[in-house]
Amino acid sequence: MAQAVFVHEGCSIDYTPGADVAAGDVVVQSDLVGVAKQPIKANQPGALAVEGVFDFAKATGGGSALAAGATVYWDDTANVATATATGNKLIGKIVKSASDTDTTVRIRLNQ
Repeated sequence: MAQAVFVHEGCSIDYTPGADVAAGDVVVQSDLVGVAKQPIKANQPGALAVEGVFDFAKATGGGSALAAGATVYWDDTANVATATATGNKLIGKIVKSASDTDTTVRIRLNQ
């Protein structure tokens, strides 16, 4: 018997939410972070992107700038990308720097 059987490329994963999920929502499942590219109805199968480049919400104000190439995390309480690892989930790497005044940061999912 095979030890592993190929299923698909893995750019997205199956997901059935307990509540409606809007397009663009960030979904955290333990240490896996995905993005809903389309709305998913509660208790209906859908998909979460786990690869790709997305603009994530980020905090603004002094000291909130994020540099290209830096590792970034998802703060599921504040619903923003952050450079703070403690208590947050790995998203990936920043591919376009964001200043203190930017409300989003461009990130390549990489978990």
